[in-house]
Amino acid sequence: MGPRARTAIGFAAAALLAATGAAFLPGTASAGTTLGASATEKGRYFGTAVAASRLSDGAYTTILNREFNSVTPENEMKIDATEPQQGQFSYGAAEQIVNHARSRGMSVRGHTLAWHSQQPGWMQNMSGSALRQAMLNHVTQVATHFRGQIVTWDVVNEAFADGSSGARRDSNLQRTGNDWIEAAFRAARAADPGAKLCYNDYNTDNWTQAKTQAVYNMVRDFKSRGVPIDCVGFQSHFNNDSPYVSNYRTTLSSFAALGVDVQVTELDIQGASATTYRSVVEDCLAVARCNGITVWGIRDSDSWRASQTPLLFNSSGQKKAAYDAVLAALNNGTTPTNPPTTTPPTTTPPPTDPPSGSCTATLQDSTRWGDRFNSQVTVSGASSWTVVVSVTPPQKVSATWNGSPSWDGSGNVMTMRSNGSGNVFGFTTMANGNWTRPVVQSCTAS
Repeated sequence: MGPRARTAIGFAAAALLAATGAAFLPGTASAGTTLGASATEKGRYFGTAVAASRLSDGAYTTILNREFNSVTPENEMKIDATEPQQGQFSYGAAEQIVNHARSRGMSVRGHTLAWHSQQPGWMQNMSGSALRQAMLNHVTQVATHFRGQIVTWDVVNEAFADGSSGARRDSNLQRTGNDWIEAAFRAARAADPGAKLCYNDYNTDNWTQAKTQAVYNMVRDFKSRGVPIDCVGFQSHFNNDSPYVSNYRTTLSSFAALGVDVQVTELDIQGASATTYRSVVEDCLAVARCNGITVWGIRDSDSWRASQTPLLFNSSGQKKAAYDAVLAALNNGTTPTNPPTTTPPTTTPPPTDPPSGSCTATLQDSTRWGDRFNSQVTVSGASSWTVVVSVTPPQKVSATWNGSPSWDGSGNVMTMRSNGSGNVFGFTTMANGNWTRPVVQSCTAS
């Protein structure tokens, strides 16, 4: 969350890798010698939070450019930074980070579009329908501005309360109506259809906790109703009050089994325990849909919890034992060759049937090569269907199977119709330098 964030803590045999953004290589490092290069070998990314004010620090940028292949702006994309006055948007600091990252082949996570905290004064003083409209306009404007440059958006941040209630956090956004999170995700999808859309929160690491279960139930509901959610971010700020738990891997795999990607988004560990850092990396590598890990800062002196010395580099920029443990875990890990097959360790009701005339189409990433990648789409709720999928220019679909395709005039929107080959179809996309994930726009029963 940063220092101002808060005080609370062939296709048939293709390996399914939910690894959007992992194809970016960190500089010219050899695989296995840096965090980003080793993570890329495993189909993941290893990123860090970046502050624009530190990009003039040569020691800081040396480590950033050498070690990481993904960045998250620390505060520069939050609401108070990007819309300080209503309707007046400011992107300079955020663009500085995005440009630095993309010019060096790093992917970018956008953080965050809708949040109860770090709101500018004008938004803090709003309520009701006026606030709802202002929030949706903010999501739309910011996501549109950075469209095509962001691999993953943290669309909504920290919307659930701590404690045993499992309730939503009481906030001005929550008081606009319980559907505000869904509305934010739909607005983000419309504004930036090529980006993955995440819900992000802290204290959701322990599978048995009420907060974790509440987020899980929301994601399950969203998936059953076709709300456009692609991933869940686990901040994973581990400390004496909120320690790493042995069921962390269960949490990741349980959410992944819902059909979303999972990401470790803000990792820092009090005292930088090498053992705990290693465990977190091993847990992510064990879950096929765990895309990658972001540590919240580079050196201890850059951390919002500097006194807890929670990061992989000390304040002088020297590698700590935790760094060696993380690199070893990445190098020793194996790339999963199958999607998660376990079901969550709770009994869950089946999804409700889709409305008449509709169906659900779920896209999964598949094989990647140096210049192209495969995607697989599974349709449920209808045996005869029409699915619309879009790719982001300059990408082009070069091959399809198990369906009858047609394209719009741009060649970037494909309509696929069932042809009697079942409810799974696939296609190959020529990346042409853009590894953004294709997006399912609609599914219609026919």
